[in-house]
Amino acid sequence: MIDDPPLLTVRRRFPRPKPEDLAAFDGALTGHVVDAMGGRGALDHRIKPIGAAKSFCGTALTCDAGPADCLAVFGALDVAEPGDVIVCATDSFANTAVTGDLLIGMMKNSGIAAFVTDGLVRDTPGIRAVGLPCFASGVTPNSPAKTGPGMVGFPLIVGGVAVAAGDIVVADEDGVVIVPFARIGETIRRLADVRAMEADLEAKVKAGLKKPDFYSAMIPPSRVREVD
Repeated sequence: MIDDPPLLTVRRRFPRPKPEDLAAFDGALTGHVVDAMGGRGALDHRIKPIGAAKSFCGTALTCDAGPADCLAVFGALDVAEPGDVIVCATDSFANTAVTGDLLIGMMKNSGIAAFVTDGLVRDTPGIRAVGLPCFASGVTPNSPAKTGPGMVGFPLIVGGVAVAAGDIVVADEDGVVIVPFARIGETIRRLADVRAMEADLEAKVKAGLKKPDFYSAMIPPSRVREVD
């Protein structure tokens, strides 16, 4: 590389979901959202709540901190609007944390809804005390540098899933799901059907259902071979 890269590259303007679109996902179970998108959309299973399990939904604000650095997270603080979810890529780096309780506290003070990363965090008791939902791949006391380079507001891959600023992020105890901006309307429409079907099946299970109707319809006795 001939020239040193900028410490931060920032994209502030990107399409954002409408407030009513975000409201449609408030309280939605991640499993229902995934079903509404055809069975996919969840980040890597290792990305789980740190400190305490708290569900949330919000607008993705992406930042790419890279390994062993956190300057991009501070850059995201400068761009974020209330209700945003900072989604931080670290290349899944596992030797240092990308943030701790004090930076998580600054996020809460800024009105940010949650922090999500494919990397690690630190200061679990402090994160628990701050109370902001924090989802990460794990915990380590090791601290990062703050020297960059980093990027804010650009498309990323986090936990094996493409994430862009302006996508909707939904999370609960099961994990984190990304609803792409282009699929928000479609997913909202299908989510209503998923909720109705789940409620119907739940009622049947509570009433004693032992085997779903589709099983018998899909596998007639003529297609089953019994072996002693």
